[in-house]
Amino acid sequence: MKHSPEFRSRREEERAALKKTTGYKVWSVMFTLMYPFIALFTFLFSALVMIFSGLSRGLAYLFSKSASK
Repeated sequence: MKHSPEFRSRREEERAALKKTTGYKVWSVMFTLMYPFIALFTFLFSALVMIFSGLSRGLAYLFSKSASK
């Protein structure tokens, strides 16, 4: 099957057709609305992991110092 002249390839034509579906439009809107929450959650989770990692490293350092005495 030959693609339409307005597209460079058949795959590009398929992508354009998929972007017209309701599911794609709903996904695009939901992702756009949810992105700030996803970014905030990622930042907070990363900060929490960093805090616990620092505590763990500190305790490991203290215990290694006390075990070597």
